[in-house]
Amino acid sequence: MKFISAFIIFVCLLTFGCKSNKEEKIVLDSKDLESQMSEAYLEGLKALEEGDVLFAAKNFNIVENIYPQSIWAPRSVLMAAYSYYIQDYYGDAIFELNRFIKNYPENENSAYAYFLLATCYYELIVDEKKDLSSIIKSKEYYNFIIETYPNTDFALDSKFKLLLINNILASKEIYIGKYYLSKKKWIPAMNRFKNVIEDYDETDYVQEAIHRLVEINYILGLDVEAKKYASLLGYNYQSSEWYKESYKVFNKDYVNPVSKIKKEKGNKIIRKFKELFK
Repeated sequence: MKFISAFIIFVCLLTFGCKSNKEEKIVLDSKDLESQMSEAYLEGLKALEEGDVLFAAKNFNIVENIYPQSIWAPRSVLMAAYSYYIQDYYGDAIFELNRFIKNYPENENSAYAYFLLATCYYELIVDEKKDLSSIIKSKEYYNFIIETYPNTDFALDSKFKLLLINNILASKEIYIGKYYLSKKKWIPAMNRFKNVIEDYDETDYVQEAIHRLVEINYILGLDVEAKKYASLLGYNYQSSEWYKESYKVFNKDYVNPVSKIKKEKGNKIIRKFKELFK
């Protein structure tokens, strides 16, 4: 099962809260609303601990149906969503979370609801080259959390997830740009690589994007533009392999100094070895 630190803290809080509530409600013998609600919630927790997430979610939903005006109703919706989430029933989890956000917009656990919703969409990402809907939704909600709940642990986790998402989106731009490059469609290719520089400059793909712009501009005879991007790459990433590749664009005879030294050392060793058998 998957556990996220923020989720564990949240679930623990609900569990502890339930225990104290259990002590108050368990003494009730009559099947009034409070006792029915307490029993359903405890059954849900027990089923969740045993891994029967569908039965757990069903019981949490019963709690809300019994007494939708109680403080346990929104908590139960979140617990139902979490039950679905840990078993990868993302569609059901998303449904419950959207219902929570709509019905309980001022609830104290809204930040958690949005974070779990964003994470559901994030884990639905399968192939960024074909479908962007899950990526866009997760990015939208993570940004919302950072803006709306900036001082929470959820905001910190959201920033980390956004870095991963931006890497995915940047890789898509590189993938499409290289496709256009292979077809010699220079302008569409340039636009894709420029997108990486402008929108995803903190990702791992920005170096390759700059190098590709050096290549394209050089091919098109735009030496000034090519050198401009090469200088940008050299200023920020002089020790990178992409800078060396860009240097080769202008200097076809370029040999990596490290490789040259290794080759010379290798030749000396071979000569000394041969001398031993003369």
